[in-house]
Amino acid sequence: MKGSGQAPSWQIFSVADQAVYIDFGEYIDPQINKRVTELAMLIKENPLAGVTQAIPTYRSLMVNYNSLMIRQQAVINYLQHLLDQPCRTSPPVRSWHIPVCYGGSYGIDLTALAERHNLSPQQVIDLHINSRYQVYMIGFMPGFAYLGGLHEALHTPRRDSPRLKVPAGSISIGGMQTAVGSVEAPSGWHLIGRTPFRSFLPSREPPVLLQTGDAVNFYVIDDEEYAALSAQPDYVPQWSWQDADI
Repeated sequence: MKGSGQAPSWQIFSVADQAVYIDFGEYIDPQINKRVTELAMLIKENPLAGVTQAIPTYRSLMVNYNSLMIRQQAVINYLQHLLDQPCRTSPPVRSWHIPVCYGGSYGIDLTALAERHNLSPQQVIDLHINSRYQVYMIGFMPGFAYLGGLHEALHTPRRDSPRLKVPAGSISIGGMQTAVGSVEAPSGWHLIGRTPFRSFLPSREPPVLLQTGDAVNFYVIDDEEYAALSAQPDYVPQWSWQDADI
């Protein structure tokens, strides 16, 4: 089933008897991701009894439902109706201002990554903080945020040998993306810094703060500021509402 008239197109696939999958395209693309997040928002704003969850990714949306309450065809009809709605002006998004301590023991790959691109470490930092990012997806580990919007000059293939342990809060680069790490985990991405912000805390409500569609800007802090903010167990960075198209 494909949408008509407006790009990107979409297809709906059955996933067993508890979910359907809406695919919007084959590439990581801001407009495709915007369509994914818009559909997730429409589902939230127009709930249907029996539909239990909508899980966004870069280019698709998984919609779970209770098959004892609703038939799959009814779910598909509901989604087709939402997908046929005209695209709306994007509402304001949460824009996070996240502090990062770059280089040194916090970003052990910064110098090598800079040399790879014939840049200085400071030039890498400047390029990284002067971009506005969008959270494309939360996944891999709880609260791990994949961000689109990385400056093309910093696009870097992932490491040949992944590390078995990368600290929580690591700011990294992999391919055409940057990421905000959430918990200690393996990673093949290049580590350029670390934030004292914990995007995932199971004791907090909600446990995950960064959400798909949020905007992110980074700014530089030093070791002392990092230590001071890390000592605050409930530290949350500043955020504000901003127009989605800024």
